[in-house]
Order: sequence, then C-alpha cells, then structure tokens
Amino acid sequence: MSEVADIVTWAGYRGGKVVYDFIDSYLALPRGDVKQLLRGAAWFVKGRHKYPVLNFPAALERMCRRADAVVCTTDEQRQRIEGLCSNVHIVLDIHDEILRSVKSNYRAGSPFRVVWEGLPSNIYQLRVIGSALHDVASRYQIELVVVTDPDQAKTIPWFGRVKTLDVVQRIFSNVTFHAWDRATWSDIVTQCDLAIIPINLKQPLFVGKPGNKLALFWRVGMPVLTSATPAYVRMQQAAGLGKFSCADLYDWVTALELMIQNEDERREAGVNGRDYVDRTLGTEALLQMWDQVLLSVGVEP
Repeated sequence: MSEVADIVTWAGYRGGKVVYDFIDSYLALPRGDVKQLLRGAAWFVKGRHKYPVLNFPAALERMCRRADAVVCTTDEQRQRIEGLCSNVHIVLDIHDEILRSVKSNYRAGSPFRVVWEGLPSNIYQLRVIGSALHDVASRYQIELVVVTDPDQAKTIPWFGRVKTLDVVQRIFSNVTFHAWDRATWSDIVTQCDLAIIPINLKQPLFVGKPGNKLALFWRVGMPVLTSATPAYVRMQQAAGLGKFSCADLYDWVTALELMIQNEDERREAGVNGRDYVDRTLGTEALLQMWDQVLLSVGVEP
C-alpha cells in the first residue's frame, strides 16, 4: 500500500500481510507543525481517508506499527521508523518507463540551458537559487528550462488555478516551459546542459527527500547540481561528485560557473553519475530489493 492510501483503515487491517510504501519524511516534521496538524483533515477532504484524522503523526506511527514491512527512501527515515517496525527497507524508484534517450554530447551553446523538472507544487523551490541565477546571468547567458504541468491549484483550491510559467517568471525571466510527458521527458532534458535540484534546507520535509530525482537525471547522463540534503550529499560523494551538492548561495554560484565554463566537468558529472546509478540502482538491483521486501514477509517473489 502507498502512503496516500487510507492509513486509518489499513492500520486496522487483519486479513493478511501489509507492506507500507512510506516515501516522504513526514515523521521528521515537528509534531506541532501547522501543516502536519492539518494534513489528516486535508487528506480526508480529498477522499484519501474514510474518516478525518485529528493526529496525523500518530496515525502514521500506528500504520508503521501495523505494517509487516515498511519501505522507505532514506537512512534518516529508516532510523525513525525502526522504532515502530523492525522490518524496514530502503528502495528507490525505477523510472524505466520514461527513459528514451541518454546524453552523450556535453558541449554547451549560448544561452546555457539549465533544466528543472518536477511537480508544479514544488516550483517555488527555485526561489532558493533565484539570486544565484541572477548573479551568474549577469556574466553568462542562461535559459531556465522548466518541465512540469502547465498549471496548478492555488493554495486554497477553490480560488482557482495559477499558470506555472507565471510563477517561474517571477523568479527568473528567461524561461522556456515544457509540459511534463513521459514520451518527451528524456529528449527535452538531455538537450539541456545542466540539471538542478534546489531544496530549501530549512524545510524538514524537503530536506528529507530521497535521491530519486538525482538518480533519474543520472540515468540519462545529466550533470546535476543539488542542494546539500543528506540523501543528495551521500549520493554525490559516492559518485565522486561531492563538490556538486550546494550548501548555500556561494556554493551555487561557484558550481554554476564551473559547469558553464568547463565541458570536462559537465562530462565527468554526467558520466560518473550514470555509472553510479548503473552499479547501485539499476533496474535489476532495485527489483532484487523488492524481492527481499516480499521475502521478509513470507511471500515468494
């Protein structure tokens, strides 16, 4: 079962084995966090839960205690969950369905094309590096390529929707927008020069994000700059690319300029990243991880 399933109902399920796929780091949030307190009610309104949940963290903990196995995505998550369930596994996404092309040419033109992709609700994370982009753009021509949905609901959904491009252009003006589509994703991304994954390091939920997006970019051979979250730092260091996880704006400006100026650095980042993913997070390796999850609950794959 996924983390957006009805955790109230499943926590009381006694009909068989339950494997809980718990992706996000909700347990890292302070119990008094306003969004954390309201999340249970919001999920009930969206129809995810049969009954409203007044204490969302407690409901998550009950679900973990009930599960015969919990699948999570980071070491930090596992440490928290192991106090609730003794059978915890780390498994990342496979993403094979959108991989149609791989980057092989690391020459860059002008403007230098920087790509961001993801859910439109996360587009505001680009504000983290807005001033760094403007700083570097004062010396080099930069085009920001955004791959996401064309619009999104406003903070209060019944107030309508907002165009994603309008949101991005308030952060950086030279933007090219592409609608997210699995048939075109890898072609669009690999035609860019650099991928970025900025994260606000003051937001515990986002700091606890797994390495899925970095692994996805690496699968298509992209050089990637990331914020210095624990998962991204571990992966970048393991691939020999530790200098490309950025802790502050100075790091972002320095890394962006290095990538713009140096084709060899871009090639090394793309090739080393892809080699790392092929060695440790290839399709066969990830399927074997899921086999181990099933075996741990007595199910023969």
